Amino acid sequence: MITQTPSRPVGVDELKRAWHALNAGEFRAGPRGRGTAAEDNWSPTGGEHTIAVVGSAGSVGASTVALATGLAAGVPVRVIECCSVTASGLAAASTAELGLHPTDWRQGKRDDVLLERASEVLAGVDEVPLPTEAQNETQLTILDIGWEAGQLLATDCWLAEAVRAADQIVLVTTATVPGMRRAGVAMDLLAGYWQPEQIALAVRGPRRKKWPRGLEHAGGPAVRRALDADRCVEIPEDRELAVNGLDSRPVPAPLISAARQLLEPAHLPTDASESA
Repeated sequence: MITQTPSRPVGVDELKRAWHALNAGEFRAGPRGRGTAAEDNWSPTGGEHTIAVVGSAGSVGASTVALATGLAAGVPVRVIECCSVTASGLAAASTAELGLHPTDWRQGKRDDVLLERASEVLAGVDEVPLPTEAQNETQLTILDIGWEAGQLLATDCWLAEAVRAADQIVLVTTATVPGMRRAGVAMDLLAGYWQPEQIALAVRGPRRKKWPRGLEHAGGPAVRRALDADRCVEIPEDRELAVNGLDSRPVPAPLISAARQLLEPAHLPTDASESA
């Protein structure tokens, strides 16, 4: 007697995604993001500038910094949140939802910023889907990494290569001793791929002049060099944002103003410079 295993019910959404993938010629073998060599590769277009935002730890405000930087830019911009759907910081940040793209990215809009976030649970960095094609000839793409720097750089995947090739790195941390220590470790890892001037340190917390004594030295030589070279941007705390997280309410103006400084090393126009 042959016993048949009951088949798993297939939802309408899944059938639609399969149909779109079939029409697009997307035939992947193995886990998401691990198909053929051609499918594993991604590179920005000729006029696409990339900034990678890396958090030194979870809940340090990397997604907030990524979104604020996008809102401060004066060029067409998209923010790609590369973490699992279970770790999303942008789930409620859109003011208009655009639905699920055939490539598995859930899209939304926030002012003129396109937001793309994962639609499913991702078990590892190598399962992050490839980005959609840039919609503009001149494009700023902000990669909100969402993975620990050591795990990212040790994984053979398109995202690790994209971060290594990014025009600029923003490392986000908090004005605490643990935050600075983790930032120091991450900066040492990142220094193997970028020149120091390509790495900006975004520190969430009080103004630097109000930091506790010894905090500047807690991150070791790498963090100290960034501070001495004025490659540190102070990200102000916002109590309401800290409680509610990112949602459809306006991002505080002081935060956008601080994030605007992160665009200066790349010589990108900002919303302020464009309106001047």
